[in-house]
Amino acid sequence: MNRPTPLLQVQNLAITLPTRRGPARAVRALDFTLERGQTLGLIGESGSGKSLTALALMGLLPEGAQVSGSIRLQGQELVGLGDAQLCQLRGNRIAMVFQEPMTALNPVHSIGRQVAEPLRLHQGLSAAQARGQAIALLERVGIARAASRFDAYPHQFSGGQRQRITIAMALACGPDLLVADEPTTALDVTLQKQVLELIGELVAERGMALLLISHDLAVIGQTVARTLVMYGGTVVEQGATRDIFDRLAHPYTQGLFAARPRLGQGRMPGLRLPTITGTVPELADLPPGCPFAGRCPHTLDACHAALPEAVHLSPGHLARCIRLNAI
Repeated sequence: MNRPTPLLQVQNLAITLPTRRGPARAVRALDFTLERGQTLGLIGESGSGKSLTALALMGLLPEGAQVSGSIRLQGQELVGLGDAQLCQLRGNRIAMVFQEPMTALNPVHSIGRQVAEPLRLHQGLSAAQARGQAIALLERVGIARAASRFDAYPHQFSGGQRQRITIAMALACGPDLLVADEPTTALDVTLQKQVLELIGELVAERGMALLLISHDLAVIGQTVARTLVMYGGTVVEQGATRDIFDRLAHPYTQGLFAARPRLGQGRMPGLRLPTITGTVPELADLPPGCPFAGRCPHTLDACHAALPEAVHLSPGHLARCIRLNAI
């Protein structure tokens, strides 16, 4: 019996960027699938390849970037797809909520026009029809008096309201896949909770798949069912979020959790928050083996030789480390 085609299937994805020091392998050997209605998180330090992965899905990689491998949206190959075809998908079947809403919104156009634009472009609605649907979307994401504020500009809204507006834009055409890249970084804790709850409600309502990118372990733990832990452009651990949080199999995952500030810990003389030694290597300096080799306290010479194969720890839970039994 043939298995149904996944909504999103990424296989052996590699992204190489041109730098002054030569080609840099920003993402390598990336594999994952995502079904409609599923939620998946990407987590890791800055420079780990999370945002580049999202931009690859959207066809928005920097000029000169080289992509190999496969990205399939319900069987349609996106790698190598022309700009015209990608434009038909962006904002329609795949949509993205960016980290900083003030740069995602055009300051010289009203917010109503920006939310209505994908409806007119992809669904062929008239101006009046698009306006009506845009107002309904703005109301749904919590913009008060949406009809009277339809012609207002981004600078006339707060940071939390602007992020809600970008969510309305992303959801306008009912995409199959929503990519949210650090959608709460610029917001305070209360607004973070509200925006994440809103995204969760809308994903459940509309049956979309969600790819959430974050460096915040708490956000990932509360929002997504599955998680990929990225470091040095590679997924070092993946599985059900609960399994990863319970076991912390990979040394890098252990280091991330150990470095979390703990509520109520307080300040004690001589007590320092644990840190991961060393720094994230430059993309052009990534080692040929495990990307975490050198920073990892369990490093052996063999760790530098080749990228470790993924080890199955339990159904769906994998980690790339040759020393899992010793850790």
